Amino acid sequence: MPVAERHDRAHEPDADIDLLEAAARQAGELALGYFGQGLETWFKGNNKSPVSEADIAVDRFLADRLLTERPDYGWLSEETADDRARLTCERVFIVDPIDGTRAFLAGGDEWTVSVAVVEGGRPVAGAVFCPIRKEMFTARAGGGAFLNGSRITVSDRLDVSGATLTGPHSIVANTDVLGAGFQKTEFFRSLAYRLVVIAAGRIDVGTARGGPSDWDLAAADLVVQEAGGALTDVDGNVLTYNRPRTGHPALIAASTGLIGPVRAVLGDILR
Repeated sequence: MPVAERHDRAHEPDADIDLLEAAARQAGELALGYFGQGLETWFKGNNKSPVSEADIAVDRFLADRLLTERPDYGWLSEETADDRARLTCERVFIVDPIDGTRAFLAGGDEWTVSVAVVEGGRPVAGAVFCPIRKEMFTARAGGGAFLNGSRITVSDRLDVSGATLTGPHSIVANTDVLGAGFQKTEFFRSLAYRLVVIAAGRIDVGTARGGPSDWDLAAADLVVQEAGGALTDVDGNVLTYNRPRTGHPALIAASTGLIGPVRAVLGDILR
């Protein structure tokens, strides 16, 4: 396909989401080829976050696949050195080739491929693919959220008492949190997956301590939003992406009707 035609297609309403979904599926298949194998692994500069040869291979595949189709888009990925030229691009791919690398290396089933297009600081298209569970979550701004092609919505719960909660143990097992009536549930090592299960209405509330980055959040943020929910910081601010600094504070995800009461309980605990 000529470059000019690829550029024109980038502005069709469904072109980006179609590209993201196809690329995420292919990336997931590539990752599965490494899954359960003896892989070369190392730690990043903070000596806390593991990375493997699978992360790098999937990252390279996605960069080639996506930027070939959209050469005028910027690029931000967990596994690629940051190119600040992205800050001047109208649209930017924000990618986590394997979100939940610890789960991936440990043989877990909740790791994901997370890919998004961001424009004006907010995601406009996103796909989160969980290859082991065969779940593809997609969303386009203004177009709704979907799981394997079927529309999804957040739960309709409005009271924190009895609300199911997923997040770090230090939050879900907190005595004040349990005293408010929250019910702790499974912890997902992929933050993107932790958020999209909120979008699907399986769990009422999701949380994260401060420190997640754009690539952990952008695609899942849009899925939550288009499913009728919100992802905010503890003060109720929505997130802005593709800034010079990619980190974010502690976060809460829930339906728009529940997130205010949740912040009232969790705000001080997460700060």
